[in-house]
Amino acid sequence: MNDKMTFEDKYSVLGTRDTKYDGTFFVAVKTTGIFCHPSCRARIPKEKNVTFYDSIEEALQNGFRPCKICKPMEKIGETPAYIKNIIAELQQNPHKKISDKQLKTRGIEPHTIRRWFKKNYNITFHSFQRMLRINYAFANIKKGNSITYSAYESGYESLSGFNESYRSIFGESAGKSKNRNVVNVLRFSSPIGSIIACATETGICFLGFSDQKGIEKHFDEIQKHFDAIILPGENAHLTKVKKEIAEYFAGKRKTFTVSLDIVGTDFRKKVWAELLNIPYGNTVSYREQAIAIHHPKAVRAVASANGANKISIIIPCHRVIGSNGSLTGYAGGLHRKNWLLNFEKSNSNQPIQKIIEFESV
Repeated sequence: MNDKMTFEDKYSVLGTRDTKYDGTFFVAVKTTGIFCHPSCRARIPKEKNVTFYDSIEEALQNGFRPCKICKPMEKIGETPAYIKNIIAELQQNPHKKISDKQLKTRGIEPHTIRRWFKKNYNITFHSFQRMLRINYAFANIKKGNSITYSAYESGYESLSGFNESYRSIFGESAGKSKNRNVVNVLRFSSPIGSIIACATETGICFLGFSDQKGIEKHFDEIQKHFDAIILPGENAHLTKVKKEIAEYFAGKRKTFTVSLDIVGTDFRKKVWAELLNIPYGNTVSYREQAIAIHHPKAVRAVASANGANKISIIIPCHRVIGSNGSLTGYAGGLHRKNWLLNFEKSNSNQPIQKIIEFESV
C-alpha cells in the first residue's frame, strides 16, 4: 500500500475543515489528552504534540478521550434525533408544511436545520419538504388521479403554485412527466462518511459517498436510463441496503443479498460481475481482472469500468489495486480505499462465497 498517507500528509489536513478524511484516521493531542476528527474546528496543535491513530480503539487504548467539539465517537453523518423525528413526521404526512415559526416553537433554530440539510442533501429544509410533497403528488398522478386533485391533496393551496414547484424540480409540467418513473434516494451514516443510496422498484442502482467526485454525472445517467426522477421516498431495497451496510461496517457481514438494478454497458457489467469474485479481504490487479474476463489487453478499459462503478462496497472495486501493489483510483478517495482494505483484511478469517448475481437491465 504505497499510497498510505504519511504523517506530513495527515498533518497538512488539519485546519482545512475537510471532512472527507474523517473516520479514516484520528488526531490525538498529547498536551490535552484529546483525540479529534481531522476536520475539527479547534485550534491546530503543534506538530510535535500530535499523534495519529487509525481507529477510535487505538486512541482510547492510549489514554486519549474524545473531543467535545467534533465528537469523534459519533457516527459520521449521523442524523440528529430531532431531525430524524421531523423527517419521519414529514414522510408520514407529506402534505404537511413546517415553517420557521413552528420550528422555533419546537425549540429548533431554523438556521441550524437549514445548514444541516444544505450540508447533507445539498438542498434547503423547505426544498426537502417541497420535494416530499411533489413526490406524493407524483405518486397520485401515476395512479390516475387528476393533476388538480393531486396538487390540493399534497398540500398546495393553488394549482399555479403546484405547477411552479413541479416544474422547478422536474423541468417540465406534471402533464408531460406523469409517465416517468421514480428512483428513490436515501442518505445514511457510516464510519467513513455519509452514504447516498438510490433504488428503483427492482433494486439498488447507486451506492456511494455523498462527497465523492462525479456523483451528479451518475445521477444524470440513472435518470436518463430509467426515464426517471430521483426523489426522497420509502423503498424496501433502501431499507435493506442500509441494514446490510451497517452490518458490513460492524464486521458482521462479508456478502450482500440486497437486489441490484445495474446501469451500464454489457462490457462494464462483465467487469463488475468479476469484481464479485474477489474474496473479502483480498485484492487483485487490474491486469488480473482483465485476464479473468478473457480480455487480457483491455487493462485500461477494465480500470475505466471500475471507475464507473455506481455501487460501491457491494460491487467491491476497492479490492483492485495496481500491479505494483499501489492504491490507484477510487471515486470515494484513496484514503477510503485504504481504510476499506485494511478493515476487510483485519476481519477476513473465513472463506467468502459469491451470492449476488446480475439481472439484465
